[in-house]
Amino acid sequence: MTRRASAQPQEDLPLISDRFLQRLTLATILLVAITLAISIGGRWLGQRMALGGHSESSAMLAVTIGEDTLQVPENTIRFAEQRRSGPAERIDLYLTWPGMMGYGHDRRDSFDNVERSDLLIFLQISQSTMSKDMSGRLEPIYTQLFDGPPIAYGHGLTLHRLKNTSGYGEEVLLTAERPGKQPFVVRCLLPSATGHATSGDCQRDVHIGSDLTTLYRFSSSLLKDWDHIDAAVHSFVDARLDATGSNSASKGD
Repeated sequence: MTRRASAQPQEDLPLISDRFLQRLTLATILLVAITLAISIGGRWLGQRMALGGHSESSAMLAVTIGEDTLQVPENTIRFAEQRRSGPAERIDLYLTWPGMMGYGHDRRDSFDNVERSDLLIFLQISQSTMSKDMSGRLEPIYTQLFDGPPIAYGHGLTLHRLKNTSGYGEEVLLTAERPGKQPFVVRCLLPSATGHATSGDCQRDVHIGSDLTTLYRFSSSLLKDWDHIDAAVHSFVDARLDATGSNSASKGD
């Protein structure tokens, strides 16, 4: 009986297969991509965190509210979702006082310093819902709510306390006569003798443009500058209204 010939020796297999090399290459590429994403994303996130929700861009945005269009610098808009051109129900702005400027690296302390309530002015611009602004409402509405005699407050202002039934709580009304203009009227929640003024404890609304109401808020610690603040708000909004048609004309004051 003849012996079966011995089997042919198998070919030597490579120590590392092509499939393994492909997987290793793909894993390396993926690791590099993840590392780059983390690096770039980390820098982006770091910049976003450093800005704290602010924008440093001074690009002009065309925001249309009702019949009026405003050309507004992006860095003056408080909320990120409002930083776009197009129609809007309202727009919220914050500006340095007295410079009336938006956020910037050299002005970041004005926006981030919680211990200083007198560094910013806040504006909310929306379509008018009332025929009269705060000055126009003084005689027909507010005077009916006065409680007690007027009190001299200083800086040309007169303080009026309001009835408990007025719905304004502890707020008071401050007024000032202005020759050739409607009276200045502002509502404030004044701090107690031991309390501190907040950044928006006084508010006033004015008609500016074709059909806009600008409600602006500021600290009661700035009441000494009430006339300058009112003029600055009018000037800021007027300057950003679209110059075409009736948008360039202010109403109210």
